[in-house]
Amino acid sequence: MADLVNPTRSHGLVDILDRVLDKGLVIAGDIKINLANVELLTIQVRLLVCSIDKAEQIGLNWWRNDPRLNMAAPGSVAPADVEQRLARIEAQLERLITRGSAGSAGPAADA
Repeated sequence: MADLVNPTRSHGLVDILDRVLDKGLVIAGDIKINLANVELLTIQVRLLVCSIDKAEQIGLNWWRNDPRLNMAAPGSVAPADVEQRLARIEAQLERLITRGSAGSAGPAADA
C-alpha cells in the first residue's frame, strides 16, 4: 500500500518538461455546441509544445519571418525597405497621374 501512496519512481517537473520539449507534445480537441441539431459554434484547438530545435526538425519556423518577433525595435524599418516602398508609391502615383490626364480632355470636361 505504501508504494501506491509514495511511488519509488518519481519524476520531477524539470525531468518531465525536458522530456516534453525533447520529444514534443501535441494536444488536439474539438468543441462543438449544438442546439436542436443546429451547430451553433465549433472551436478547434491544436497545441504543439516542443523546443525550438525540435520544431525546426519537423519544419516549423514561422517565428523567423514574423516581424512582431524580430529583434528590430518596434516600428523600425530597414532603410532598403523604405527605399523600395517609396519607389513603389512613386510608380503608383505616376500611373494614377497618367490615367487621370489621359481620361480627361481638360478643365471643361469636368463641368
